Amino acid sequence: MKDYHINIFYSEEDEGYVADIPDLKYCSAFGESPEKALLEVLNVKNAWLESALIHGKPVPDRAKSEHKVHPYFHKWITCLDPVP
Repeated sequence: MKDYHINIFYSEEDEGYVADIPDLKYCSAFGESPEKALLEVLNVKNAWLESALIHGKPVPDRAKSEHKVHPYFHKWITCLDPVP
């Protein structure tokens, strides 16, 4: 099963790592390491999806998830696409 694309990058301003899921608006998290940022954004993703379902908001289709670059950051550490 395909999952949402996750970006992880270092933020000099925050002095830590930020992970975001571009297909889920405002779905991002901070961590002291790339691994911690990833774990945090996975928790945020679950909360985001649960909230969208509770409030009847549309949920983007994972199978059509596109790679998008966050407009404010340009120093990428890694981009993760879970293996189907």
